[in-house]
Amino acid sequence: MYDCVIIGGGPAGLTAATYLGRFLRRTLLVDAGGGRAARIPRTHNLLGFPEGISGEELLLRMHQHAARYGAELVSGIVHNIARAETGFVVDMGARPVEARTLLLAQGVTNHQPRLAAEVHDHAVSRGLIRYCPVCDGFEVRGKSVAVLGCSDHGAAEARFIRRYSDTVALLTQEASQLSGSDEGDLVRSGIVVQRAPIHTLSVSDDAILASLVDGPSLRFDTLYVALGTSARSELARMAGAELSASGCIIVDEHQQTTIDGLFAAGDIVEGLDQIAVAAGQAAKAATAIHNRLSG
Repeated sequence: MYDCVIIGGGPAGLTAATYLGRFLRRTLLVDAGGGRAARIPRTHNLLGFPEGISGEELLLRMHQHAARYGAELVSGIVHNIARAETGFVVDMGARPVEARTLLLAQGVTNHQPRLAAEVHDHAVSRGLIRYCPVCDGFEVRGKSVAVLGCSDHGAAEARFIRRYSDTVALLTQEASQLSGSDEGDLVRSGIVVQRAPIHTLSVSDDAILASLVDGPSLRFDTLYVALGTSARSELARMAGAELSASGCIIVDEHQQTTIDGLFAAGDIVEGLDQIAVAAGQAAKAATAIHNRLSG
């Protein structure tokens, strides 16, 4: 019987594991891998790392930190969670475990552009394709930037990036979802709106190349993908927890879901997708879990 089982080994899950370990709670963290943080080439907006740190190095340090205080960290896939008399049963296939509380921290999955996986991942590693203007808009200042996603979300990201660059274009993978008035507002802000869909997208040594249907071929220093995300909230849904319209998990001020004893933190919760926010939510959740178990 664990005091808490954490599902997800990103910044939120590892922060919670460290806190619970220091609270002397028996904690198991199960990580299926494939999280977004591991793909970060280098982040410069995380306090304490002014020279930047890669997502891989950050996760390694956080993993070592959690293990130092006694958290049990394993690789694996959780197939199901079910409520039980003593808390929850976590189905990991051959090794079901029991927990008094659960914390879900599986994050979200980015919707990617139409590129071969190896081409996409290589471009991300070199900063040619990016997903978070809040994280790294500073790094593209003065460059030629495209935002992929001709929707309200894409328009908002284009406006955000416009502060950093005079050359910003909004592209669409399918038909544009913008109204004429929305497009006019963007154009008046100095953003070029390309209504013709992308025919082909490719990556050169130092640029993103976009060929439009019945249109020109365009070159950009960086492409921001604004095609949305999907929350990895299937376990929460199976347990009966309430989800938002976007599929994120709804929580209270202590990060508890609508299921008693089931908590959630990080990008899987509606809000600003940032490492600092995920860590803060995880600290709140871990403290609430500890206080609940003490009570």
